[in-house]
Amino acid sequence: MKIYSNLDNVTSYKTFKDMRKWQKERRKKVKDLTVNIEQCPSKKVLELNENRSKTSYTWVGHSTFFIQMNGINILTDPVWAKRMGLEKRLTEPGLSLAELPEIDVVVISHGHYDHLDFPTLKKLPGNPQVFVPAGMKSLFNKKGYQKVIEMNWWESAVHGGITFHFVPAQHWTRRSLKDMNTSHWGGWIFQTHEETLYFVGDTGYFSGFKQIAERFTIDTVFMPIGAFEPEWFMAPAHISPEDSVKAFSELKARNFVPMHYGTYRLADDTGPEALERLIHEWEKQQLPKEQLKVLLLGETVF
Repeated sequence: MKIYSNLDNVTSYKTFKDMRKWQKERRKKVKDLTVNIEQCPSKKVLELNENRSKTSYTWVGHSTFFIQMNGINILTDPVWAKRMGLEKRLTEPGLSLAELPEIDVVVISHGHYDHLDFPTLKKLPGNPQVFVPAGMKSLFNKKGYQKVIEMNWWESAVHGGITFHFVPAQHWTRRSLKDMNTSHWGGWIFQTHEETLYFVGDTGYFSGFKQIAERFTIDTVFMPIGAFEPEWFMAPAHISPEDSVKAFSELKARNFVPMHYGTYRLADDTGPEALERLIHEWEKQQLPKEQLKVLLLGETVF
């Protein structure tokens, strides 16, 4: 059985001792969990259902975006789950499943449960083409999905006039005791003649951002900023807000859309903390305000 690894052989393995140390630290921290990311007061549900020509992106929550491009309806890492392990979802999804039009394409970044939720996939409208990392197709086939294309890093496929590229990320994956890193992880780039969008997936800061920048001219990047604390534990797999800004600069992208914060409590940081640190670093680096697209849940950018 193939075992997948990161660029530069970076690992995210943590010992039982590390876990105990984190748990001990966590008990000493007092966090305000009453303040959450807000819902957008004016959602574009009708416009999204009627749109067949304009590019749009809508934040559903966590790493789930509803993206419309070239007349194709795309979902990234669709997760509408009300719980993640013992933790209850902190915010309602920005769009309900009933508000979605038929989905043409689903992309999965990796197999962790907060990015791959089969109960959600079963409820999606339409019969989407699913793009998954290498090593994951057999799992989807077992679950009854036949329209599945798996890819290794730097491979691509065309669907509906969009080229879908699978690109590296620095992470790991596991869904059971016996499948550690038996499938890959990565990000997805959606490319047409007019524009290029980059869904980063789940990642630590790594050299791959520079490699991606050498191959693509990116208009909008959907970049994770949360689940980074404590950084001594999380850094190999989850990028900090400060490093996400550094990565954005290396990518030379036009727009930064933050994600992977405020929906599930996966680490010690809160959603508002992650956002506050992101904005502070953005201002510190004197980057143009209009390039940072902080979305409310359910907010759409056309």
